[in-house]
Amino acid sequence: MSKRIAVVISEDPFVTARPVEALRIALGLCAGDHETTVVLLGPASRLLMTETEEIIDVDILEKYLPSFKHLSVPFIVEPGTVMNDWSDSFSVTIRTADEIRQLIRTVDRSLVF
Repeated sequence: MSKRIAVVISEDPFVTARPVEALRIALGLCAGDHETTVVLLGPASRLLMTETEEIIDVDILEKYLPSFKHLSVPFIVEPGTVMNDWSDSFSVTIRTADEIRQLIRTVDRSLVF
């Protein structure tokens, strides 16, 4: 049975490997029938930037990012999040904090990292 799932990532990928692991988990959820949305809060938006040298587990990140593009997995970021031209190749939408809270309330499951 298909579920609506939100994967919320707020940790800094320059400090911990958890954000990259969270993306790997989100990709696994996309492989099924689930409607998965990835919410990147604060420094987690660095996962979609071109400057990835300082990201912990960058080799794993680089392996999975093309699949997110190919599957058009929706990413949500907060207003004021700095993105670059490379980020435009992903399905990124800007939502206010209230809209993000509403999304998380309406999904069937949420995973928070």
